[in-house]
Amino acid sequence: MHERSEQELIEQLRRGNLEAYSPLIEKYKGRIYGLMYRMVGHAQDAQDLAQEAFIKAYSRIDSFQDNTHFSSWLFRIASNHCLDELRRRKRAPQITSEEVRMIESKTPESIYLEKERITVLQDQIMALDEDYRMVVLLRYVEGLSYKEIGEVLSLPVTTVQMRLYRAHNRLRELCMNLIRKGGASYEMHNI
Repeated sequence: MHERSEQELIEQLRRGNLEAYSPLIEKYKGRIYGLMYRMVGHAQDAQDLAQEAFIKAYSRIDSFQDNTHFSSWLFRIASNHCLDELRRRKRAPQITSEEVRMIESKTPESIYLEKERITVLQDQIMALDEDYRMVVLLRYVEGLSYKEIGEVLSLPVTTVQMRLYRAHNRLRELCMNLIRKGGASYEMHNI
């Protein structure tokens, strides 16, 4: 049995075959959840938002245009849903230290410093306005191009570039303020 293409699955879904949605969810659930988690900073909220985004996408499958990438269309729905929810809640997201991902290192000191650097950077990203945070995550975590980010967020490429530029400046400013306040005793210029 051959694997069905995205386009075949979408056509089957449009004809009412709900089972055709499962492979699409399976393909994108990790990336959508990851985006949501990085936006809200809480695992359960991210899972709920991801599920809601998939439900919205399903209910709007007839609006999908075949000349666009399904992934861009899905990310647009997910990112808009997430931003709408964050604006509705008007609450500051929290990241717990247990949820911070640690990368391998050789010495206990380097493990600690890397964990601390990641935590500080995640905190600074979470401090960004939602619009800036979204472009940073889509660019550096999801690896989308400026054009793809523009498609996802329905923005011109120049606006995407400007938001990234402003996000970089704001992150640099936040990190420098932290260093000046003595909140970081090690080099953060690589951030």
